[in-house]
Amino acid sequence: MTPPHPPPPSQESPVDAARLKRISVFADLDEDALAKIAGLAAEVSVPAGKELVREGDYSYDVLAIEEGTARVERRGRHLADLGPGDVIGEMGVLERDQRNATVVATSPMLLMTLTSWDIRRLRKSAPEAVDHLRGLVEQRREDA
Repeated sequence: MTPPHPPPPSQESPVDAARLKRISVFADLDEDALAKIAGLAAEVSVPAGKELVREGDYSYDVLAIEEGTARVERRGRHLADLGPGDVIGEMGVLERDQRNATVVATSPMLLMTLTSWDIRRLRKSAPEAVDHLRGLVEQRREDA
């Protein structure tokens, strides 16, 4: 029998609740809410050049950047650059809508991910976390 291979770089791994504090959208949450999020979230490593989300696709994940940078484009036009602490995909997941931009990694990245199913579970176990995400969505709509 051959020994097990190390996991590939894009493999998901569990999230440490203390590290969530470094992500702005989670920074103000209490320890209980952070623990609930950490219990559902996963970490994923992606290489530079990886398309994280595509404009027009349906949104199934919220991605929070722990390390690395990304470029945001709409209809091929550069809109913004993202880095540690920024969140991607919350608008589409919370509003059950299509992605409104394409986001591409511009460096190797470490992402914390929550699926739309995870968000539904958090509505029951940590509603303040989902309310916080909703506030971010409303702020982005006002700024757009």
